[in-house]
Amino acid sequence: MTRVLIVDDHILVRTGIERMLSETEGIEVIGQASDGEEAVQKSRELLPDIVLMDVKMPGIGGVEATRKITRTNPSIGVIGLTASGDETFVQRLLQAGAKGYLTKGTSYEEVVRAIRLVSAGQFYVDPTLASGMLVRDPQNNNPFSQLSDREMQVTLMIVNCQKVQEIADSLFVSPRTINTYRYRIFEKLAVRNDVELTHLAMRHKLVDVTD
Repeated sequence: MTRVLIVDDHILVRTGIERMLSETEGIEVIGQASDGEEAVQKSRELLPDIVLMDVKMPGIGGVEATRKITRTNPSIGVIGLTASGDETFVQRLLQAGAKGYLTKGTSYEEVVRAIRLVSAGQFYVDPTLASGMLVRDPQNNNPFSQLSDREMQVTLMIVNCQKVQEIADSLFVSPRTINTYRYRIFEKLAVRNDVELTHLAMRHKLVDVTD
């Protein structure tokens, strides 16, 4: 039996995935989490075989949660799940230790196939994303690719309307440190404020405008 933990900040998404998987032979949903911090905690407590991880969430986010989970227990297979198929997210999630990546438009059959393959020790990337990665622009025209992992994490928290103090509390650093990251991000991306940063993120699909 493959034990699955579902992580998403939308309860309807979590419930829908659990209902779908509950009818699948050989798969058991053992829990849900609504953010990255809870995902890390429940992964330690429940020891799932697979974590279906929403990438874009409040708090530390899916990439950092994946890094913490796989660093503590490399045997857990994390599969990223998001509405965006942006290659920047795919690369960062895989670098953080994930073993698979799916978009939320993926069919039920593909979700089950990914769970079974990753549970068996293989890697799985949504076929549409995999083909896109193969033909991507070698010059990489996505400006966010130049950000470090921490800068990317702070960027996602900013564009999800989190205040400096909230970000600092989540990352256990000072507000001054977060502001230093902000100015560095602004300089690299040639934006002047949080609004311009958010618009740029929307253009490059780092923000799920349908949320």
